[in-house]
Amino acid sequence: SHAQSATAPTAAAAAAQTPDQLINRLSNELLDAVRADKSIQAGDTKKVLALVDEKVVPYVSFQRMTSSAVGRYWRQATPEQQASLETEFKTLLMRTYAGALAQVKDQSVVIKPSRNLPEDEEQIVRTEVRGGGGDPVQLDYRVEKSPTVGWKIYDVNVLGVWLVENYRNSFAQEISKGGIDGLIAKLGERNKSAAARK
Repeated sequence: SHAQSATAPTAAAAAAQTPDQLINRLSNELLDAVRADKSIQAGDTKKVLALVDEKVVPYVSFQRMTSSAVGRYWRQATPEQQASLETEFKTLLMRTYAGALAQVKDQSVVIKPSRNLPEDEEQIVRTEVRGGGGDPVQLDYRVEKSPTVGWKIYDVNVLGVWLVENYRNSFAQEISKGGIDGLIAKLGERNKSAAARK
């Protein structure tokens, strides 16, 4: 089909990139887009979310992030519950990420030296966000080899805290209180109230 031939070269190019190159490219494309868009700087959430959707979402493994955060309870969830959890967690993560992006002023991202072996199927990309008047912010990514786009992000470390591990504790508490449906409802409420604030 015609549509496929248009995207094939970019998918192949993405697959050939090292994880460091991928994160570097994504980071710079995002920073450039935010800097070039006055409405994003003014806090236009819809625009930031659209940007994240276009640039970042294809390179994130939300299923792995969600199943890791839900932990041992994941296998107890029905396929429908798993899908709902993934949808709600994705929304939560993307809103959090978009909120951070909207704060961008004149930052730049520096990729730190890699400790990975090129053949590793899972790697950690270490970066530092510099500028903006504050101290450098440590931002690391866990990535896994993906059959579709080369590499996919499955965890992010902000200031020394891995996101998925951080959520695992609160998710376990919610599940022990209200079961898997209780966690889905809780995530849904959080996302609704976040959407209403904008």
